[in-house]
Amino acid sequence: MTTPPPQPPQPPYGGAGPASQPLSPSDEKLWATLVHVGGIFFNFLPAVIGYLILKDRGPFVRAHTATALNFQITMVILEVIGWILSIILIGLVLVGAAYLLRLIFSIIAAVKANQGEWYTYPLAIKFVS
Repeated sequence: MTTPPPQPPQPPYGGAGPASQPLSPSDEKLWATLVHVGGIFFNFLPAVIGYLILKDRGPFVRAHTATALNFQITMVILEVIGWILSIILIGLVLVGAAYLLRLIFSIIAAVKANQGEWYTYPLAIKFVS
């Protein structure tokens, strides 16, 4: 009777496992595009998830997720201010403007990401880099 060779110790749950492998350029473009498009429908949630999961997988996807996160947070701040100011009706214009800005600039950023170009949103406050 032979005993199996000893197994190497497993890292504890949540511990440091093997380093994450970098994404291929086509995968980086895909994920960057999806993060920008996701912002149209789900505000900052895709950008947060993308930034936390993909930031160490390549410089292109890191730059796009960071810039998308900065822009989406800026738009959420504009929407909150708009809803607060809706008491005097100017706030509804701000909420509408935030939605249009999110739609237009997210589409532009998604096209640029899909083409493999770097993009920085105008009007975005830089929170993460």
